[in-house]
Amino acid sequence: MNLTFHNKSITGILTVLPSKAINFDDEIDNYNFSRAQSMKLKLAMGYKQRRVVDEDVCSSDLCIHGLEYLFEEKFLAKDEIDALILVTQSPDHFMPPTSNIIQGRLGLKEDIICLDINQGCAGYIIGLIQSFLMLEQESINKVALLNVDVLSSKVSNKDRNSNPLIGDGASVTIVEKSIIPSTIHANIKMDGQKADVLMIPAGGFRLPSSKATAKLEKDSSGNERAKDHLVMKGDDVFNFIMTKVPPLINSLLEQAQKDIEDIDYFMFHQPNKFILKKLADKLDVPYEKMPNNVVENFGNASGVSIPTAITHNLQEKLIHDEANLCLAGFGVGLTWSSMLIQLKNLKFCKTINY
Repeated sequence: MNLTFHNKSITGILTVLPSKAINFDDEIDNYNFSRAQSMKLKLAMGYKQRRVVDEDVCSSDLCIHGLEYLFEEKFLAKDEIDALILVTQSPDHFMPPTSNIIQGRLGLKEDIICLDINQGCAGYIIGLIQSFLMLEQESINKVALLNVDVLSSKVSNKDRNSNPLIGDGASVTIVEKSIIPSTIHANIKMDGQKADVLMIPAGGFRLPSSKATAKLEKDSSGNERAKDHLVMKGDDVFNFIMTKVPPLINSLLEQAQKDIEDIDYFMFHQPNKFILKKLADKLDVPYEKMPNNVVENFGNASGVSIPTAITHNLQEKLIHDEANLCLAGFGVGLTWSSMLIQLKNLKFCKTINY
């Protein structure tokens, strides 16, 4: 599905990362593999350290910390927010919506739309799409898009496929109407027939958590995990990304009548360094135009890896200059989406710690 938006803009991006860091080397002995095998994996995938929240920290806590920072620094006023969109796979509760909890704790106005969206790796772009759609309304001038996941506790520490990868994090992106003419191109595709490729099997109404779902089981590769933990079928995920993402990007460029050379940076979801290098090779994009340094420094916090890549790599440029970006997210759902957007002279573009 192709989408086009006019006269909308991102005016600021803030990433909020936990202060607590876990080093890959400190967890090597948890896995049923030789140290040599794990170190080889570390080099290929770019594993180094990941940021994770403390046990009592939830999604709303990271988002509130980020919004309070923006209020205190005068980048944003509470009464300016007409819509609060939260994209997460890790809500505080089944009910009520976490966006309502955030609105209540911050004392935001009642004349506001609060909306939770359950999406993962492509969630940041889906959140932007929803924000642009809301801005079509006369009464909505500014949207605070929150993207957050705290899934580290849902990964087995004996699962070498996922444990070195998953980190926690949040982002706050301010999206507004613009008086400067502009066009944003996007596309999105979904395939729910392959939803089990990335899944937490237990914990919902289909399979409630119990003593049985908490029991660790060993898979054919030697990883140990329970049904309460994230299951990632690595080979299927890799094949999906390599097969579906390059045509998606080429289709987006064709839709916008752009070439690879017209794009300054390709800020993609960051599953690991190996996959991003393979994608860059397939698309004939220089590595320096597709940063792959999020996982090694912070871990993969689902869709939050996209704004993290932006604030970590382009902070000064986007505050003082401009850049044409191609964003892409791909994974849970299965869902894959991309967007072409120009960012320029942002009010803020920063990473802070929680």
